[in-house]
Amino acid sequence: MKILVTGGTGFIGPKIVHALRAQDREVRALVRSPDRSAQLASWGVELATGDVTDSVTVRNAIDGCTHVIHLVAILRGRPHDFARVMTEGFRNVLAAAKEQRVERVVLMSALGTNDASKDVVPYYRAKWQMEQDVQASSLEHVIFRPSFVFGPGGGALTAFIRQVKVSPVVTVIGPGLQRSQPIWVEDVAAYFARAIDLPQAAGRTYEIGGPDTVTWNELYERIARVLHKRRRLVHVPWTVARTGARLTERLPGAPLSVDQVSMLQGGDNVVGSSDAVDRFQIPLLPLDEQIRRSA
Repeated sequence: MKILVTGGTGFIGPKIVHALRAQDREVRALVRSPDRSAQLASWGVELATGDVTDSVTVRNAIDGCTHVIHLVAILRGRPHDFARVMTEGFRNVLAAAKEQRVERVVLMSALGTNDASKDVVPYYRAKWQMEQDVQASSLEHVIFRPSFVFGPGGGALTAFIRQVKVSPVVTVIGPGLQRSQPIWVEDVAAYFARAIDLPQAAGRTYEIGGPDTVTWNELYERIARVLHKRRRLVHVPWTVARTGARLTERLPGAPLSVDQVSMLQGGDNVVGSSDAVDRFQIPLLPLDEQIRRSA
């Protein structure tokens, strides 16, 4: 078995690659810059230079591989950027996987992706189309839809913790009543590592989240409690948040885009069934411990 991982140098990718290597799996990573992939190389990962938007480099990278884990996604950009990088990029991967007769494709989607949300923001539209494309292919596949992924060194939790640490007043967008199930990044990696060849997982879409369900208000309160801080929550109306995002989203370091505000406003981000927990039997890290390890 040889596994091609796309998106292996992002926030979640290295954790998945590490989990695969810990199982002594042979891994190749499609990377745009080998110079920035020293960590993967140090784990014995074979590096293939290229980009999912370039069908030739995708075919070269997938040559000789039996399995594919596809993680590539963007959070910001114009609609055509999401279509080019995510939708068309994944189609390049699927085409090459068919040519190579790959045994299984494992796709990273996102909780909240559905037929209704695809018309809300380009991110969900691209994720929905990627799911449709792999389901319509002749390839064996597994799809994961994670809730918010937390972990040190990246993702949203680091920003939340910094906000609670430095500011006596914490701003919450909207009423703060939407629920989510934050999942630890290494637990996500464990799901992917097990799904790569688990026979019973084939052809399924799994929603995955952590063991704790919290509202945004409760999340900030939990962070403050773990950090031994007293913080006051101030709520920013959706209209104000959207206006602010529209004015700043193209500036470097802007906290939110208009699309991300729309995604937050979309409702709860919680798992709808216990299918993943029942199937994979992975011990999930509690939220308070996620916060402690990231603080």
